Amino acid sequence: MSSHPQHPESQIPDNHVIVLFGSTGDLAKRKILPGLFHLANAGLMPKRYRIIASAPTGHGSTTEQFREYARDAVLQFGSNKPQGKLWDQFHESLSFAIADDNDPEGLPKAVADAEAEIGGEVRRLYHMAVPPNALEPLVEMLGSCGLNENARIICEKPFGVDLASAQELNRVIIANFEETQVFRIDHFLGKESIDNILALRFANRMFEPLWNRDHVCFVQIDVPEMISIEDRGAFYEETGAFRDMVVSHLFQVLGFIAMEQPTSLEAAPLRNEVHKVFETLRPIDPKHVVRGQYKGYRQEKGVAADSQTETFVALRAEVDNTRWKGVPFYLRTGKCLAQSRQVITIGFDEPVMRLFPKSHHAPKWRGNKLEVDFADPGSIHAHFMTKEPGPQMLLEPAEMTFHYKDSFQEANNLEAYEHLILEAMLGNRALFTRSDGIERLWEVAAPLLENPLPVQSYAKGSWGPDSIEDVISPNEWALPE
Repeated sequence: MSSHPQHPESQIPDNHVIVLFGSTGDLAKRKILPGLFHLANAGLMPKRYRIIASAPTGHGSTTEQFREYARDAVLQFGSNKPQGKLWDQFHESLSFAIADDNDPEGLPKAVADAEAEIGGEVRRLYHMAVPPNALEPLVEMLGSCGLNENARIICEKPFGVDLASAQELNRVIIANFEETQVFRIDHFLGKESIDNILALRFANRMFEPLWNRDHVCFVQIDVPEMISIEDRGAFYEETGAFRDMVVSHLFQVLGFIAMEQPTSLEAAPLRNEVHKVFETLRPIDPKHVVRGQYKGYRQEKGVAADSQTETFVALRAEVDNTRWKGVPFYLRTGKCLAQSRQVITIGFDEPVMRLFPKSHHAPKWRGNKLEVDFADPGSIHAHFMTKEPGPQMLLEPAEMTFHYKDSFQEANNLEAYEHLILEAMLGNRALFTRSDGIERLWEVAAPLLENPLPVQSYAKGSWGPDSIEDVISPNEWALPE
């Protein structure tokens, strides 16, 4: 008997054949393979399943080699050790198949054999952990050989590099799959703390009435990273921080923060409200953007000696609707910065009347702040002013905090990728991005992509170029604290 938790039938996916393209890449090794095994340990994999790793002719892998590779990946990056009955079952589910024009029968036969082993009705899930230039021919191959039937497809970002490439990518996908079969993945939306923004607003009367331009004076979404580009110079030269992080991730988080209350949390109404935010997001003004490049980037392998690719970006975005008009949304992300954080800060207006005298402990700005730390496992912090103990009526800052790790997180934790893979197997598209949403965000990004200002140099371990203060003035960055 397995020892994994019991879940309602509605949370257990149908029997599946899962085909993983890009199976020996970094994403598969760090996230997908360990995540699938964690789902098995959590009792959230299908009752019967097979996982097929696929690669072009000449890759050289065999089923036994892939099984050993998967074991090493789970051992190195997984939250569960590859041992026991569950590992034996997972190990036996793994196989390898060739998928390219030189061997058109290899993958269809492997899928048919896996479905026959499972028996009965079986769904297909394709996880495309490959770059966009490899995605299009694979999608066309799946369509041409009939593997798009009774199937769903997970597409990894980036979804193109501009509007034209995103439109072409969507055209190829929709020519071979129905839109309802397509799951465009953004792992930020699978995080518990991002989901918790919806609960924080719509389940708590104390917050929702304040969530508008009458009470909020700014919103910050801050995702600094301490790591460098880590030998991905060629990739980064084609994308940069703006395409890689802002268009693909931070705009999505902005949509969840700024959306109106949906009629339900089902996919259609939830995604409709997020899309309305994207429709009212004003095109980015390059005058409100700072692009930075850390010192030493041009010496990285695969980087041009005169590169103008940004490894850092800070910008001001605006949502032009009744709820948010006039409220700046400040977005910042970059490599080789002072800290690795994932923080949303909502700054509320200061009181109209200042009744209390200043103390040396009180901050310059006395408005309240609500901070959502969405780095796993996540936390929520409410910052407010209290009276300093003593005979005088002086203020000092205080904080109320909720930590997932101190409550139920450890027992119920699914990492973002695990959560989203499960939702794809269940067919729930609520946390996945629509094609028209992606294309709209590239429209918003177009002015900066077409007229980028020169990059400004910054030191490793800093918070970016000094000019970032111009982006946020008269406000201040929440980080460093």
